[in-house]
Amino acid sequence: MDKFKAVLSIASKQPNLGFVALLTAGGEQIFSSAVFNCPCSDLNFVYGMVFLLVPALALLLLGFILSQKTWKLLTGACRRGAVQCRWGGLTATCMALFQISFAAMVAPSSWIAVALLNGNYYECAMTGTNVSAYERHLCGKTSSLGKCQQQLHRYPCRTGSDVPDREDVLLRLKAQSQIIGWLLITSIMLSNLLLTCVARCTSPISYLQLKFWGAYVQEESNLMDSYGAKHAKELAERNLKSFFGNKLPENIITPSNKDWENISSLYKFSTRDHYYSNLHRYVEICPEADNRMMRMGSTMLSEAAENTPAVLDFIDEGRVGLRSGL
Repeated sequence: MDKFKAVLSIASKQPNLGFVALLTAGGEQIFSSAVFNCPCSDLNFVYGMVFLLVPALALLLLGFILSQKTWKLLTGACRRGAVQCRWGGLTATCMALFQISFAAMVAPSSWIAVALLNGNYYECAMTGTNVSAYERHLCGKTSSLGKCQQQLHRYPCRTGSDVPDREDVLLRLKAQSQIIGWLLITSIMLSNLLLTCVARCTSPISYLQLKFWGAYVQEESNLMDSYGAKHAKELAERNLKSFFGNKLPENIITPSNKDWENISSLYKFSTRDHYYSNLHRYVEICPEADNRMMRMGSTMLSEAAENTPAVLDFIDEGRVGLRSGL
């Protein structure tokens, strides 16, 4: 269990989507060789499709669960939903969901692609389709069409009569599976390339500034974790000493609810300022300000999210949406 938690921790903090894809591909190979065993019965289609699609669905859900952006977007959304139901807020929310989904789709797409290249799940599923037209298509070039259709569901187990015909059918199924797998991989890579090109082309800032931004946000995220843990420890120790020592607590300043709200939302870039995160903006304009400045800061936080190119959306936890090479 400890090793499994360590893998999940690495995957959740790893910004390189290629690492997630490789990890998923390796897991599929182990899963296929150690767990999968086609029943060679009427359950072939259901069994094969379950192994092909259900783990992909589980990985998709896991991708949403492990994404901090998901919880940044959802935390408190019901409470402030009435305020954010404007067109600009709705557009920003849809863009957020698209980018979260884009990152979450890497692992399930990798699972399906590798499984199709392997061919075992597809062979098992398609030999149990019970569709006469497809069965005739598979068995049409064999020496015994009727016998092939009757025993087709037993072919993945390498049992049944007429060995040459069986191997021909299985080779045809594996070829189909691999063709679909390569088409899936190509379509995913082409979509990724097109989205990245569009996002970079519409970027209002240069490549080097974008690279600096990614480095800054990574450092801020790491330091926020360490500073937050340190401050929480100091506050907990203060409270326990006051409780058990029956004395007045020391004065430790913590951010207010409004302060936390200002820095906790997903950051949206604005070309009208030079801020690289909500925390950066807050530190520059909010502390020690009067009520007018606080209201102005809150207005700037909301207005900046209205119109932002895709390449600059939600640069949080050291990740830049729809980008590569940083």
